[in-house]
Amino acid sequence: MIEKLLEIAGKAGFEAMKYYGSAEGTIQKEDESPLTLADCASHRCIMDLLREAYPEIPVLSEESSEEELAGRTNWHKFWLVDPLDGTKEFIKQSGEFTVNIALVVGKEPVAGVIHAPVLRKSWFAEKGEGAFLRVDGESPKTLRCRQWSAKRPIFVASRDHAGPQVKTLIEKYPAAVTTSMGSSLKFCLVAEGKADLYLRDVPTMEWDTAAAQVIVEEAGGQLTDLQGERLSYNKAVLRNPALLTRGDPAFWPELG
Repeated sequence: MIEKLLEIAGKAGFEAMKYYGSAEGTIQKEDESPLTLADCASHRCIMDLLREAYPEIPVLSEESSEEELAGRTNWHKFWLVDPLDGTKEFIKQSGEFTVNIALVVGKEPVAGVIHAPVLRKSWFAEKGEGAFLRVDGESPKTLRCRQWSAKRPIFVASRDHAGPQVKTLIEKYPAAVTTSMGSSLKFCLVAEGKADLYLRDVPTMEWDTAAAQVIVEEAGGQLTDLQGERLSYNKAVLRNPALLTRGDPAFWPELG
């Protein structure tokens, strides 16, 4: 299944890249977030390929219509997709955008792929099978989160969506190095052992986190709300609470 998901994510990234660097076709959605032709092309590609390969499993995508999502609360197993995570980064041509595909069973993601077309990297995991990074043309590398060290902690923050609690956290750890990045790549830094902590106090949606959650957890980390509860999926409302991604589950930061 993972190989098929990597193939689908790669093809969706290829479709999105056809619009990379183009100023045409960007509109504002109802929540004032941008939507590009690349989002739509990636969405269509993933929907078509998942339905062809797994016709029995429904798909919940960020760009799905209300009609397509009718009855979703009764789904036991479904695909959860963000066809282009980091649309602002796509528009800015930073390269920091991804295609995210996860398989959710019950209320938890059990398999996930994050593909970064410009970087030519794919992060992937299945529950109980470990987490891996594949760089274009190379063999997969096993991922492992790093142990917390107070001497030189590394925090990662959203480039476009850092909230007030992030500022407070940074102030409490003056020795910390903080790096900014777009899309689900922030989770990947924790999974790779290149960062200790990612605090997101500005809301996200379930499709932003599902694939990342499997990858982080299989690399030894945790993705929870600010009370330490593991995120749940296919909720009545798809918005996530504020979240905390930790590479070392034994460490809990001072959040103020």
